[in-house]
Amino acid sequence: MAKLVKLSPIDRETSVKTNDNLLSALLKNELSVLQECNGRGMCSTCHVYIKEGIESLSPLNRREQRALEIITTCQLNSRLACQARVLGEGVVVELPPGMYVNAIEDIEDLIGRRAQQNILHPLNGQILVEEGKLITRTVVNQLKEIRVKVEEYLAKTANA
Repeated sequence: MAKLVKLSPIDRETSVKTNDNLLSALLKNELSVLQECNGRGMCSTCHVYIKEGIESLSPLNRREQRALEIITTCQLNSRLACQARVLGEGVVVELPPGMYVNAIEDIEDLIGRRAQQNILHPLNGQILVEEGKLITRTVVNQLKEIRVKVEEYLAKTANA
């Protein structure tokens, strides 16, 4: 049976099959969500906040807890969309402000332009470029280094 999930601040509602994860709701609404670990709960790039209905979600598992621990913007209502399964009604998901960078090539084209919204670090959610600020080559190089670290981390955890 489908459950209704509200997405804030974009003010949308979407239905999710019982026991499907929140990530499916985000993707169904064509929201750009970086999925570095392909939904395995290891990269924290699908981090969201639960405004209401946290008790209507599956409990945190150990992998999700470890991934959330590295996010500097983590709060008590933080969840990974790929791991949080919808079990009941009344879930309201708050999307983090800004956008995650999902392709270095995409941002290289923006060097010298002003960010239209906050650009967030893919692992910890920190703001790399504030809305209205210039996107510099230094930021792009920093993102390249982060990407290598993410790939190394995922390779290690996949083999463990």
